Amino acid sequence: MTSRVFESVPPDPIAYLDRLAVSELGREYKSAMLAALSVERGQTVVDLGCGPGTDLSALAEAAGPEGTVLGVDHDREAVDTAAERTAHLLQVDVRLGDLHELPLADGSYDRARTDRVLQHVADPALALREARRVLRPGGLLVLGEPDWGTLTVDHPDAALTAAYTRYVTDQAVRNARIGSQLPRLAAGAGLDVLDVRPLTPVFREVSTADQVLGLQRVTHRAVTAGYFTAEDAERWLTHLATGHFLAAVTFHVVTARA
Repeated sequence: MTSRVFESVPPDPIAYLDRLAVSELGREYKSAMLAALSVERGQTVVDLGCGPGTDLSALAEAAGPEGTVLGVDHDREAVDTAAERTAHLLQVDVRLGDLHELPLADGSYDRARTDRVLQHVADPALALREARRVLRPGGLLVLGEPDWGTLTVDHPDAALTAAYTRYVTDQAVRNARIGSQLPRLAAGAGLDVLDVRPLTPVFREVSTADQVLGLQRVTHRAVTAGYFTAEDAERWLTHLATGHFLAAVTFHVVTARA
């Protein structure tokens, strides 16, 4: 099925991150993460997997001109974009780096954050150990990740919803259950888990949900992978586009101390 409510072409990755940041979901969880991070003026802050620098300005404002904010990302285009966007902020630097082997000294930062990054990395446990390594004693790490196993999309045929979510957790996202795993993984990295805050955005408008979830594109991939027949996909997408719509997924914000 082709419908104008669904995006047929994947958005540019940087454009997608920018769009998510200004969405209701993005504003809610990013505000929660910033509050949990409790950045004080003059502190050193590192954004691990900073992408195009979406959150660096807010971190710089919290740390003040006497503070230091570093963004680290493995993607050259994202690093270049972040550096360009923050060029006017003298306390901000952006660096190319791998979260599994950070180019940073031990105990060099007061605060660290990861935002929807660990769901994609090869080894989340190693990335968390690296985050712990670069934090000073008493420093805070704030992690924000979805648990895609909690994804539900209402449909009269519950089996189709189950198949869709199963495809997402099996194949579409590398570490799909990471949101619920964060406290255990953080503790395993030697961090003291202080707080776990679940946020569950509810989408009631299909085109808004599609901008985050890519419903039609993911469905087509699920057909190729054998989770849907073509007929099932047609029934699934037709109802999503024309029927009463509701979708939800739980996002976890975890605060831990070194």
